[in-house]
Amino acid sequence: MLLLDEVFAGLNPAEVRGAIDLIARIRREFGVTIIMVEHVLKALMETCERVIVLSSGAKIAEGAPAEIAADPHVVSVYLGKAYATG
Repeated sequence: MLLLDEVFAGLNPAEVRGAIDLIARIRREFGVTIIMVEHVLKALMETCERVIVLSSGAKIAEGAPAEIAADPHVVSVYLGKAYATG
């Protein structure tokens, strides 16, 4: 098991791409389970099979990255109600 905490913070786009590729290779070649705390959505969408979203320490959503990105409650909590309603 590999635990990662904000590993993409402060990286430029090329470094993010490299880190995404490295994490994918670790999973593929070594079969390692990875638990990641991350706010860089591109990284989450490309590396995770399942996402759990927390707000103030409480779980508010769980599912595939595409499901989470489309969840109105998650969007409202993180981007505001105006974004959630379109």
